[in-house]
Amino acid sequence: MALSPDEVGRFADLFKENADDLARLWTEAVAPTVQGRLSRAELERQVAELQRGFAGAFGAGAQDLDGDAAAELRALLADLSSTRARQGFSATETAVSVFTLKGAVHAILKQRDSVGATTLSDYVAFSEFVDRAALFTFDSYVRAREELIADQAEQLLELSTPVVKLWEGVVAVPLVGTLDSARAQVVMERLLQTLVDTGSPYAIIDITGVPAVDTQVAQHILKTVVAARLMGAECIISGIRPQIAQTIVALGIEFGDIATKASLADALRHVLRVTDSKRQAR
Repeated sequence: MALSPDEVGRFADLFKENADDLARLWTEAVAPTVQGRLSRAELERQVAELQRGFAGAFGAGAQDLDGDAAAELRALLADLSSTRARQGFSATETAVSVFTLKGAVHAILKQRDSVGATTLSDYVAFSEFVDRAALFTFDSYVRAREELIADQAEQLLELSTPVVKLWEGVVAVPLVGTLDSARAQVVMERLLQTLVDTGSPYAIIDITGVPAVDTQVAQHILKTVVAARLMGAECIISGIRPQIAQTIVALGIEFGDIATKASLADALRHVLRVTDSKRQAR
């Protein structure tokens, strides 16, 4: 339910005439929920910004949260949500910081000489406005948190797929953990880019840290090998432990003419022997 123009005007006056008291009461109400994680100065700054946002919205004639008059207020609420998400606050704690405004306004209204039907009606209408603002804050927090988690997941994915240079002309991809489609794509892209940057003719894909190899994992590895070959590089797969070897045989997985070794050291020795043979043949 939207506020009436008269209600908007009365709230604009209330925020203007009681700015200091409102800021103090609101800050005192929020303080217990952020104690130890947010300094008093930072809390007062956040409350002051939100208070100016509400005052500006009412001053511009905002009857609901969706209109242009409340655009700045929505931006401030979204910014609060994003900041609190990065600081580790929960969605509930963030929304409570907005809900507590109702208590501050109620305290201001009680200070008046009389509380009539108009005042009660105003407070009910104001409560609904604040509820919508708090829900908007909650939704904004969830979106900000999802974006933060997605960014962290992408960073972890990149960190978990390093491509290292072992020797001149030899790079290695030490895989640790489960190899799914998304990670396999990252492995392929990083390996191919490293092959281009270094001009390396050999790449070792080490699966020592992969707990199990099934058909899907084998297919991802084979696709990476084929992509590297198209770039002119030969791949050697290392880390073929006895358990993995038995699984590969049981599944009927064929690596064809791809060289496989039990350890990374064996794979590197194999590459050095091949390169020495080629140099001697010249």
